[in-house]
Formats: sequence, C-alpha cells, structure tokens
Amino acid sequence: MAFAEGPKREPRNRKTTRPPQDRKVLLRETASSFCQALLQDPPLPPSDLIRRFFVPDLTADSSKSTLVSASDFARITEHGPEWARTRLPFLGRTFIGHEDCISYFTLLSETLKMHMGPDTFPGVESGGYVVDPKATVEDDDLEGVEAEGIVSVVGKARFESVKTGKAWEEKFIYRFSGFDREGKIGHWEIWADPLSAWVACE
Repeated sequence: MAFAEGPKREPRNRKTTRPPQDRKVLLRETASSFCQALLQDPPLPPSDLIRRFFVPDLTADSSKSTLVSASDFARITEHGPEWARTRLPFLGRTFIGHEDCISYFTLLSETLKMHMGPDTFPGVESGGYVVDPKATVEDDDLEGVEAEGIVSVVGKARFESVKTGKAWEEKFIYRFSGFDREGKIGHWEIWADPLSAWVACE
C-alpha cells in the first residue's frame, strides 16, 4: 500500500478521557477477547476478526485531509528476517489496512497450521496480560507515529508446516498497541520462532 507524499498530518487523536483504570480494563478485555477468538473452532473468518477487533481504516475523505498516514490503518507485523520470506512469506513486513491484514492470515494459513487450545493463552485473572494504558510505541518504519496503550501476552502452541507436516512446540509474544478510544487495536505485533518454522518448511 502506497501513501501520498505531502505535508505531514497529525495522526488521528486516539487519546481518551476515560480514567486510567477503566482504560486499562478496556484494553485488557480487547486483547484477551481477540486471543480467545483465535481459539474458536471453527475459526472466525479473518475479515470478521479484523472488523471486530481492529481500528477501522481511515480514508482521506473521512479525515478531511488529502494525506492519509499508515498510522490510520489496522496493522499486523510478524517480526522475522526478510530472507525467510521465501518459505515464510508473512514474516518481516507490516501488513497495512484491513485487506492487507486479511492477506496476512491467508499467507499464514497457507504456510502453517496453528494448533491452539484452552491453555494457549493465560487467564485474565492470572495477570498474564500486561497492560500499560499510557505507554507508547514508536514504529521504526513509521517515523513520528506514536500510539497510547500497550498490552503484551505470552502464548504457547503447536505449529505444523502445511508443506512438510513437520511440527514443533513454541512460545510466542503478542504485543497490541495503537488503540483507539473504543479500545480497538491499531497494531498487532508477533514475535515467534522463525528458525523452527524455517526448518520445518524445508
């Protein structure tokens, strides 16, 4: 997705007047509900997941501006080396906008099977979802973009290569940021085990 060159525009205001404790509960609820939605069998269509849990795409018309920033779109990034894309095409890039985010799920499902279960994510009561409603993340690839509120969680699951059938167990980290006033997710980042995935897909 390309973005027009032009004078910089302030990203849409996602700050909230909600009390910090209420905001913390809201962000935790969004993150945990999204993670639980990933466990549904049969799985929810990616389009439903994106529409339900992520910020809506902002258009130039709706922003009353001729310039739209990448920060005004839902984003998914699974971190990993760019050279691994020959086997793991969903790695090492940021998917921007609802349609592009749906393609992340498509590429992932064409490459790997995720075997998740009730113990994949910690319970909310256990404190496994770490929330800082005032923290910000400045994206390396989006200069000057900051968003308020971060939720992190560690999960575990069994993964399997669609091509070879080889499987492995791993832990992974999800980080959610860029939340809007309603608590919808702006950016979902994943840190997993790309080396195991690379070897399994060989």
